[in-house]
Amino acid sequence: MLRRLSAPTAAAFLFLSATGCVKEISSDERLDRSTQNLAMKDTPGVSELQKLTCEDTTDALGKARNVNRPETDRLVDYIELYTSLRKRTATFEEAMNRNPDLSYREGSQQIVNAKDSCIQQTADVKLEFETYMRELVAVPTVQEIKGGNTVTIARLDFNTLRQAIETLEPDDKDSLLDRVASAEKKIPASAAGEDAGAGGRKGRK
Repeated sequence: MLRRLSAPTAAAFLFLSATGCVKEISSDERLDRSTQNLAMKDTPGVSELQKLTCEDTTDALGKARNVNRPETDRLVDYIELYTSLRKRTATFEEAMNRNPDLSYREGSQQIVNAKDSCIQQTADVKLEFETYMRELVAVPTVQEIKGGNTVTIARLDFNTLRQAIETLEPDDKDSLLDRVASAEKKIPASAAGEDAGAGGRKGRK
């Protein structure tokens, strides 16, 4: 049989229940708080940002520009360099957005200059990288004489070319990928295998 609660007991029960409701948070809220705390913990500080630079791209860019190297290898170098620069730029921007005080502390001008340099370097490399990628998409195959016959062969590894397009994410990405797929269909299976194993054709001026 149910017992009727006395007025003081009922009031205390309601108070505790209300208090519990106020303190209770959803799992989503807990996740958001944990994510925010982790993000702040993982955000690099002044000393880490002062070590970050985008001024060390000369060698990598030189390799990517070398027309005497296989075009697949050159494209891989552009992909890796652009990806690295983009990550470094994002590190600067995220750190300074989460902690605006980084822009006003002692030594902050070095950090600001380094961030601006990364932004500019990333933009310059992206332009050069995309120009090269579009050149390859426009002319993805070449004609070669084999056994007295003219055959169509791949200018480079098509999977690497697709990776370059995905990395750059241009507005016409789908159209570019369709063109690569269309060019791939024109390559005999035997020739495609040989070219992929050889790393693509040599770069040309």
